[in-house]
Amino acid sequence: MSAPTAPNPTAAGSGRNATERFAQKQRSAAEVDHARVSAIATDALSALHEVIREHQVTYDEYDALKAWLIRVGEDGEWPLFLDVWIEHVVEEVANASREGTTGSIEGPYYIPGSPEFRSEATLPMREDEKGTPFLFQGTVTDLEGEPIEDARVELWHADADGYYSQFAPGIPEWNLRGTIRTGPDGRFAFHTVRPAPYQIPTDGSCGALIAAAGWHPWRPAHLHLKVSAPGKQLITTQLYFEGGSHVEDDVAQAVKPELILRPTPAASGTGEEVTYDFALDPA
Repeated sequence: MSAPTAPNPTAAGSGRNATERFAQKQRSAAEVDHARVSAIATDALSALHEVIREHQVTYDEYDALKAWLIRVGEDGEWPLFLDVWIEHVVEEVANASREGTTGSIEGPYYIPGSPEFRSEATLPMREDEKGTPFLFQGTVTDLEGEPIEDARVELWHADADGYYSQFAPGIPEWNLRGTIRTGPDGRFAFHTVRPAPYQIPTDGSCGALIAAAGWHPWRPAHLHLKVSAPGKQLITTQLYFEGGSHVEDDVAQAVKPELILRPTPAASGTGEEVTYDFALDPA
């Protein structure tokens, strides 16, 4: 395990990290469908032209936009901007025909290759990790309800201060990240801590947009998951907490009724627990 990163986090530093991670999974330009790119780009530009006409955008506003776009690139915040304000619609289109578990956005903070366990595990965490102990458990099945053995359930989430390992300094590499392989009964169980609501970075260009528009920067507390199995469609989703702050006005607009958790006091007497099952569509 690598050492924790250096202190003093900044939005620009976190943004550049997310940009570098994203660049690693970019497709080759040889795969581009030029006709499709032309159609999408033409419609997007036409829609922007209509916005300019409707709102009678001035040259001062146009120059402010150019300066802001340049700053987004300098801050490395394009992944943050796109994942907060655009991805939820892409996800909606991509999963429109899914019959099983409801999907949600991936966000900019996914890292593949987290430590792997079998059936039940405690996520890697610091000895003094803050937060309410939380048991997240369930079963992975097919659409007929048959359990799936050896399904991969990847879980990652922010800590009680709203920071993600590998994207904020001073946090161990795999903190609050892990993967469980299900047993013959399809079950999994993660012991972790309940995450807190957090603000998206506001000291960079995305924060400048939020301040200028008078918006809020908050995301509700949530768990990130990817669940997959041979012959099944991978599902990427996020799960939220009933009654939590900003569930009703998530800045990323990613909350759906099917994704709300209702934890109860843990049977162990310590913390909380919840059961949430996943049904995977055929590939």
